Amino acid sequence: MKEHIIPHSYQVSQNDRREKNEHNSFLLWFTGLSGSGKSTIANVVEQELFKLGVSTYTLDGDNIRKGINNDLSFSPEDRTENIRRIAETGNLMIDAGLVVLAAFVSPYKKDRDNIRSIVKDVNFVEIFINTSLKECERRDVKGLYKKARAGEIKNMTGISAPYEAPENPDIEINTELDSVEIAVKKIIDYIAPKLKL
Repeated sequence: MKEHIIPHSYQVSQNDRREKNEHNSFLLWFTGLSGSGKSTIANVVEQELFKLGVSTYTLDGDNIRKGINNDLSFSPEDRTENIRRIAETGNLMIDAGLVVLAAFVSPYKKDRDNIRSIVKDVNFVEIFINTSLKECERRDVKGLYKKARAGEIKNMTGISAPYEAPENPDIEINTELDSVEIAVKKIIDYIAPKLKL
């Protein structure tokens, strides 16, 4: 069946959309352990970009798992498929001219490398929210670590499943040292040149 799939060429291009929005489009990928602060920081970054007139959209783990990926478990194979689908969705949004913010644990290096290949390196900004497991467990905003330690949750990243930290992220935020405001400033400063057409 794949041989019968023929892409249609539309007249409005990615460049047209970027020019209309007056900024480039790309993907900000926030990775880190559950409870590290990914969604909190992404939320404030999006607010700041919105104030600057940047067209944005945020993809978040819990929201995606309730919709597009509600058929997937937390097995290693399904985690890989979860991230692949999110990358493809993000790629469509980049084509639409948006700055996409994606906050996902995304524990495997190979999956993050695959995101980069799907959206193209030039459109990918990897942001490592580096928060220790000890601190994430202390926060335990969703009560997941407590359940994982009690054996109620299997394949919990950091407890019974691995987290492969990025070796050379574009931006690294240590939330045990940096406030949300400092983290947001670091990210905005880094992406400011990328926004320019």
